[in-house]
Amino acid sequence: MNEPINERIIKFINEHHIFTLATSNNNHPYCSTCFYVYMEKENLLVFTSDKKTKHIQDVEQQNRVAGAIALETSIIGKIRGIQFTGFITELKGSLLSKAHLRYLKKFPIAILKETTLWAIEPDFIKMTDNRLGFGKKLIWENPKN
Repeated sequence: MNEPINERIIKFINEHHIFTLATSNNNHPYCSTCFYVYMEKENLLVFTSDKKTKHIQDVEQQNRVAGAIALETSIIGKIRGIQFTGFITELKGSLLSKAHLRYLKKFPIAILKETTLWAIEPDFIKMTDNRLGFGKKLIWENPKN
């Protein structure tokens, strides 16, 4: 059984809606930003992207990715952010239906564009939360990886 993710991490992920995604293909790194919804029970960051994008073409060659979610602030004592690693998969079946409803609830404008839903299953999450003390880190790791 996986160790539960710290509630501070889950709350932070749910408070935000954009992550930076880092992919790589043939030793050429690439970053993009994506709107996401977090499916807590499944521990999935769900986002939509066209299969023709550079980051999805990279993922089709190498589905291990990294990412970050950050609170933009210039006040050092309030800095918070998350870095994560995980694996991307294209959603299918009943999970796709469930994720699609969640995504459209958060981003109704997405109904106007036909794209593909993807999910990142994190295997490592590190949160920095300076409100708990300068440089305080909360770390979660999936023990099966």
